[in-house]
Amino acid sequence: MYPAEIVQPMKEELTDNGFEELLTSSDVENQLKRSGTTLVMVNSVCGCAAGLARPGVLMAVANSPKKPDFLTTSFAGFDLEAVNKIREHLLPYPPSSPSIALFKDGQLVHMIERHQIEGRPAQLIAHNLIAAFSEYC
Repeated sequence: MYPAEIVQPMKEELTDNGFEELLTSSDVENQLKRSGTTLVMVNSVCGCAAGLARPGVLMAVANSPKKPDFLTTSFAGFDLEAVNKIREHLLPYPPSSPSIALFKDGQLVHMIERHQIEGRPAQLIAHNLIAAFSEYC
């Protein structure tokens, strides 16, 4: 597990911008029972999370005319219980961090895996998400 002092600033990049943390399996289950759309960002300490995924997600939320009803996040390697429960809901996709998922009424409707984040500019990730928001939100 990563030390809190390393993880906290990376968490705050999202929580300071309206994302709610999912910290337990109950948090995940309760969130995904809600009707509407839920964006889940599985955050990570890796460089592609810092330079691509988090900026891309924030860019999408800031620039999309349609937005998910709920913005949520959990941190891989830190919020272990919640991330394990999220990953159950992401099947058949393999564990991936960072990753970005959009759920509608508890059903996974859009997924961006790590291999779709690495080496791509944050703007491309944002455009991908904006298109998903347009379709599902």
